[in-house]
Order: sequence, then structure tokens, then C-alpha cells
Amino acid sequence: MTTLTSRLLLAALVLTLTGYWAALPAYAGQATDERGEGSKQSDVGVVTGLTVGALAAGPFGAVVGAGAGALIGERFHRQAKARQALARDLKRSEAERARLSETVARLDGSLSQALSQARARGERLDTTLQHADELGLDVSFRTDDDSVTARAMSPLLKLGALVASLPEARVRVAGYADPRGSDAYNDDLSRRRAENVAAVLACAGVPRERILIEAHGRSEAVSAAGDFDAYALERRVTVRLQTAGGADQVASRE
Repeated sequence: MTTLTSRLLLAALVLTLTGYWAALPAYAGQATDERGEGSKQSDVGVVTGLTVGALAAGPFGAVVGAGAGALIGERFHRQAKARQALARDLKRSEAERARLSETVARLDGSLSQALSQARARGERLDTTLQHADELGLDVSFRTDDDSVTARAMSPLLKLGALVASLPEARVRVAGYADPRGSDAYNDDLSRRRAENVAAVLACAGVPRERILIEAHGRSEAVSAAGDFDAYALERRVTVRLQTAGGADQVASRE
């Protein structure tokens, strides 16, 4: 190769590199670098390719090497950016996983607390059922009257709500009368009293099939004749919670 040819090639190389270096920052800023600083990997690739190409094939090799180095450097730059984006995504995923783990832990704690409370309520209900025969109340009535007083309504509704919450429980409602009057009249009066009390329990949610109604009339009256204070105790309906029982029944005397 003549000296003139070498100089021409060298001049062409200088012009090419001048144009490349002028365009490189703008290109790199638009294509790969959000800050407009260009691709450092591409710059390194150009210099490396230029040096290797010049050593291997003179000026022409330098031009080819610079171009190849720029492409390789740019590719490396894009791979580095992709790895950075992947690292950011991984970091966000780990943070999200930590938040989810914390949420699951809180839910587990709430569930455990709810189960403990449910277990405690179940134990209290079991205890209540074991002492069911001890639970109940008496409803008093006026002479020759079968209506439930307003004073008796509140405790009846509370007992009815308790019975309704215990699926295996029944309630026995037994009506009584004082010794005055005929057996037939007192049997009917005690039955009406018991049925009116049962109606209040039903309003509290107790199914009718779980209410056992009895009418005893004056059969169990023990008051002395003329003892009006004792008569008041005979005019009553007893309500008792039970854990077991037979079918609904109305006990009456012929």
C-alpha cells in the first residue's frame, strides 16, 4: 500500500470517527439512556474495536472494528439495563411478598382468636346444657286471668333467645291454677296460661316443636282454703329448660 493511499484511508477514518463521535451522545441518549449521557458500554466498544481493528488491519480495520465494537457495546449496555430492571422488579416482588406474609400472619392471628372465642362459647354452652334443668322462671297471673304481664315479657324473651341458640334444648311450659273453681274450668285456664307463655317464647325464636306444653289445673294446689296470699303462688306457669324431651304434649285432667 502506497503512502498516499494510507493517508487517504487515514483521512477517511478521521472523518468517520469525527462524525460518529458527534452523533454518538444524541443517539445513545435517545435510544438507551434516559439521562442523555450516552451509552458508556458503546463508547468503550468503539475504542476497543478501533484499537483492535487498527492493529489487525490498519485504517480500514479500525473503521470496521469501531463499528463492530459500537454494536457489541450497545448490546452489552441494553443487557445491563435489562438486568437492572429485573433487579428492581425482584426487589418489588420481595417487598410485596413480605407484605403478603405480614397480612397472612395477621389473618392467622385473627382466625386463631376467633376459634378460641368460639371454643370458649361452646364450652359455656356445654356447661349450660349440663345444668339445663336448673334454668327457668315462673310467671305469675292474676285471678281468673291468662294474659302475660309486661313485667314478665322481658325475662321470657331472654330465656326464649337462650333456648333458640341451643339446638338440642327444649323448654317445658306448665300451667297451674289456684284451688277455687271447678276442675274443668281450672284445667282450661291453666292451659291458656301455658299457651300464652309459649307464644312469647315462640316470638323469641323458639320453634314450636321444641316447646312442651302441660296443663295441670288445680291438681297440684296445696293452699289452705281462704289463704289468698298462697293462692297467688298457685296461679302460675313454670318454664324449665331441658336437654331432652318427648313430643309436644298437653296434659289435662278429665
